[in-house]
Amino acid sequence: MMSGLEGKVALVTGAASKRGMGHAIAVQLATDGADVVVVDKIACPRSIWPGDENWGGLDEVVSEIEARGRRGLALTADVSKAADVEAMVSRALDVFGKIDILVHCVGVRGPVPVPVVELDESTWRMLLDVNLTGAFLVLKAVAKTMIPDGEGKKIVVISSQAGVEKYPGAAGYCAAKHGLNGLVKTLAHELAQYKINVNAVSPGAVDTNFRDESLIKLAQEKGISVEEAIKLPPPGPAGGGGMPPIPLGRLGTPQDIADVVSFLVSDRASYITGQIIGVTGGL
Repeated sequence: MMSGLEGKVALVTGAASKRGMGHAIAVQLATDGADVVVVDKIACPRSIWPGDENWGGLDEVVSEIEARGRRGLALTADVSKAADVEAMVSRALDVFGKIDILVHCVGVRGPVPVPVVELDESTWRMLLDVNLTGAFLVLKAVAKTMIPDGEGKKIVVISSQAGVEKYPGAAGYCAAKHGLNGLVKTLAHELAQYKINVNAVSPGAVDTNFRDESLIKLAQEKGISVEEAIKLPPPGPAGGGGMPPIPLGRLGTPQDIADVVSFLVSDRASYITGQIIGVTGGL
């Protein structure tokens, strides 16, 4: 069932992982009626989860988009590099002529837990380059294309509860996400005159491939298989230590996030801008 995005073109970054939010969001927007450009740094990232061995990455996401009767386009880009971002936007415009919706899902967490006093400068810079500077480059490039005919266009950034809370052992990620929320709020005010809505979704603990690196490390530390590690209680949203019980009693799913994004990019959310919307199961 379409939800009012017919004739719209969406660009979704960070969309190649099978169990990622970007994948779920891209397919949801296609289901809602949009044509979708899907982007990631690696076209087909591996997944540690059993059954994911034959995952086709961006090409498979495009196939899912096309199966819903919409057009799809797969692109690779390193969002921390301005030249890559400009090429990504240019190619999307060449194929579709416009970008009505941007959903920026790119994020890297880095090694966790690592205290600030042990965090090396290169890791700190990488975390800010990808999570914050990358978002700046993407939002800047896409917003420029939206301004001339801005009314009704939407930008949604996937942030994190690490952008509103403290997470010891994940200082670089936490700092980048706090900065990202500031960028979203500022851009929302700057683009309001063009009737462009800018918001962020702030997930709590969500069951995605974002956990893969931590699960591999956990399996090594405990001397168990990755399959066994997957079944253990999950780490906190930033990956370090345990987390308090989730009031709703389960981890979030990529579809939980996609459903909120689906609303925020629709006309139903035309009076919402500059907000950081927590999707946390009550945490």
